[in-house]
Amino acid sequence: MGPVKGVVLDESVLFSVDDDENSTHLLPAAEKMLFRLQYSNLHVGISYKEGLCSQKGALIQHVAVLYTLQLVKLDVSCPEHALQATSSAWDVIPDTCIFVTSILDAVICRNICSKGWTVVLQGLEHTVSDMSGVTTIHKLQDLLITLSRLNKMALGDSVITVGYVMKWTREKDFLKRGAFPTMPTSNGLTFISIDLDLPLIPQLQTVDVVLHKATDEISSVDEGQMLSISKGVIFSEGMQQLDRCMKHLHYHLIDPLENIIPLLDRDAIQNILQDLDEINNPRSCRIRAPHYLKVSKFDEPDLVEKLNQAQLSLPAIVKPQIACGVSNAHTMAVVFKMEEFAELPVPLPSVIQEYIDHGSIVYKFYVLGERVFYAVRSSTPNAASLLLSSGNKGSSAVIFDSLKSLPVDSTTSLKSDSDEVKLDLDIVTSAAMWMRGKLHLTIFGFDVVIQAGTGDHVIVDVNYLPSFKEIPNETAIPAFWEAIQSSYKSYKYSSKQAADEKN
Repeated sequence: MGPVKGVVLDESVLFSVDDDENSTHLLPAAEKMLFRLQYSNLHVGISYKEGLCSQKGALIQHVAVLYTLQLVKLDVSCPEHALQATSSAWDVIPDTCIFVTSILDAVICRNICSKGWTVVLQGLEHTVSDMSGVTTIHKLQDLLITLSRLNKMALGDSVITVGYVMKWTREKDFLKRGAFPTMPTSNGLTFISIDLDLPLIPQLQTVDVVLHKATDEISSVDEGQMLSISKGVIFSEGMQQLDRCMKHLHYHLIDPLENIIPLLDRDAIQNILQDLDEINNPRSCRIRAPHYLKVSKFDEPDLVEKLNQAQLSLPAIVKPQIACGVSNAHTMAVVFKMEEFAELPVPLPSVIQEYIDHGSIVYKFYVLGERVFYAVRSSTPNAASLLLSSGNKGSSAVIFDSLKSLPVDSTTSLKSDSDEVKLDLDIVTSAAMWMRGKLHLTIFGFDVVIQAGTGDHVIVDVNYLPSFKEIPNETAIPAFWEAIQSSYKSYKYSSKQAADEKN
C-alpha cells in the first residue's frame, strides 16, 4: 500500500440514532475528525446506502457540504464499484485509499480489498483475525493514528510524523491555514493531533517529534513559588504525562518545557533581555529591554526610591509577573500618579515597566527556526494621548485586559516608511537570533516598539509558539514546516553524536 491519499467514511461511523426521537445526530467525535480531515490535503468522502429516511439523508447532505466531503452512494450488493469509481474520480490509485466502516461483512470486505482499497473496521477488532487488507480501530478517534501508521509503513524514514498538542480553538486556526496536513508536506512532514485524554503510548508510537503549546495546558500557578516560577507552574496531568513519556522514550519535544518557563515569568524574561547590550554597536540603533521593577506590594514605603533606581518615571505600565496560565495574567494598568498604585487591581507580584511613547505602532516579530518575519500593527497611544482619550482626566489609572481591551490608537497610519525613525531590521534580526540561542526555542514571537526621541528599539513582550497569522500563509507555513524539520534533524544529529561518543 502507498501513502494514504483518499478516505471514505461510511455513515455508520459518523452518526448515532436516537430511538426515542427517531432522529439521527452527528457524533461529537466525528465533528473534530471531519474538521481535521477537511484540512488534511486528503481526498475525503462520505458513503451512504439507498433507502435512507429523509431526515438522515438531509443530514448527510448537510455534513457533506459543511466539511467539503464527496458523497459516495453505495450499492449494498457491490459497494466496491462505487469506491473504485471514487478513486478514479480522485485520480489516485486504489491502494492509497481506505474505507472506514463499522459494519462487518466478510464477503464485501474481501471484494473491496480485491480492488486495492484498505478497509478499516471500527469497534470490531476482536472479530477480524486473518483478513488481508483489513485493519481495525477501537473508536473513530483512533483513525488518524492508523493513517499515520499506514503512511509510516509506506514511506519509512522519508516522512517525519509531527504530533501536536494545543487547545481546539488554536488547532482549528492552524488547520484552516493548512499548517497541519495529514498528506506529507513538500519537506516530508505529516501531522497528527495528540489527545491528552487518551492513552499516550499508542499515539506516540507513530510520532517522531511533538510540537506543543504547553501554555494551553497550565492548570494552576502556586503563588507561593513566585520566586521560582519553574517550581510554581503546574501543568495538566496529561501534559505532565506527555513530558515524562518524551523523556523516557527519548522523543524530541518542540520545545522542552524547561525552555519555555522564562516566557511565563515577566520578571525572568526582562532579566534575560537586560543582556541585549551584548549585540549593540555604535553603527546601528540601540535595542534593549524596557526599564522595569518587580514589586511584591504597591504600598512599599520606598517605592519612589526604587522606581528612581530602576530608571523609571510615570507614567508606567503595570503587569502581573505571571504571563499566562491564570485568569488575571493579562490584567494590566497604566499608572500616571503615585497615588494610583493604591488598590490597583493588577495581581501581585507585579512588574512595573517603562511606558514608552512609540507613535502608536508596534512591530510584531516571529521567529520560525532561522527565519524572521514581522508585521506592523496599531498600538497604544503615546502617554499624553492615552491620558486624554481615557476620559478619566488623570484621576485614575487606565485598567485593561491586554487580550481583550488593549487601548489602541486607531487613527495611526501603519505606513512605517513615513516615520521619523525607521525600523532597523538588521539589529532586530540580530536580537531574534540572540534570543533564539539564549532561550533555546524553535518558534517564538516578540514585540518591538521604537521609542520617540531616542530611536531605541525596545522589546516589550516575548511569547512562545504564536499564531503568526499576520504573515501570509504562503510564506509563513513553509517556514513553519522548515523550522520543525530543522529542529528534528538537529536533535537526531546531536543524539547520534552523543551515542557515538558513548561507544
